[in-house]
Amino acid sequence: MSNNMKIYLQPSFLICTIILAIAGSSMSFAIKKFGIVFVKELLPIKKSLDNLDEKKLTPYKVMAKEKIEDEEIIKVLGTNDYIQWVIEDMDVPADSAVRKCVLFVTYYGLPDRVPHVPEECYTGSGHQQLTSENETFEVNNEGNKVKIPVRSLVFGKINSNYWQSSTKFSISYFFKVNGDYTNSREDTRFALNKNISGKHSYFSKVEWKFFNNSGFGGEAYPTKDEAIKASQKLLTIIVPVLEKEHWPDWEK
Repeated sequence: MSNNMKIYLQPSFLICTIILAIAGSSMSFAIKKFGIVFVKELLPIKKSLDNLDEKKLTPYKVMAKEKIEDEEIIKVLGTNDYIQWVIEDMDVPADSAVRKCVLFVTYYGLPDRVPHVPEECYTGSGHQQLTSENETFEVNNEGNKVKIPVRSLVFGKINSNYWQSSTKFSISYFFKVNGDYTNSREDTRFALNKNISGKHSYFSKVEWKFFNNSGFGGEAYPTKDEAIKASQKLLTIIVPVLEKEHWPDWEK
């Protein structure tokens, strides 16, 4: 018997072969029995985020539409369907700390991973995370009250004085994933993975930051209470628009 044949008759090789065969059979059984779909199909957004109707954001006015020019950043972002707008609340005083807002919305119709959350993005760009809190906002969506879990973070510049309020800013975000609302990578992954028999999956992230220009050429940021109140107002406006005109109807 040749040495090559002896290798295939080694107990370790035979055991591995048997295990792989059993695993393959079990996988096939699971697919047939439970209808598991491992490769999802593209689920298009109803309407591109670029076509979001600005008039429906009243009292907010779109002041700038920023686009990411760096292809490497787009690659990391994982989608070309996004908006990064600077909007202003025309109902509040011009010097209000919640007058301006950076609204960043992304959509993934063929998700294979959860994109970076602000916890990673900002700490990786020279900031330190100071606090992290969960909040729940209630929004009326076409007569239905929807509860939205939001993660609110406070960041500061590394080596800055913690008590210098001008160096601290807050970021808030949540995900809409397969019809559910989540506010963490873990919950988003769970929502994606529980859809084992569905042909499609999607998620969208909504992220925002309130600020205003200070009198010293920098930026001024709101207090926690100011940010919570402004977030409630913003979500009351933006969520129904996204639900009705952009995000897929998951029930259908």
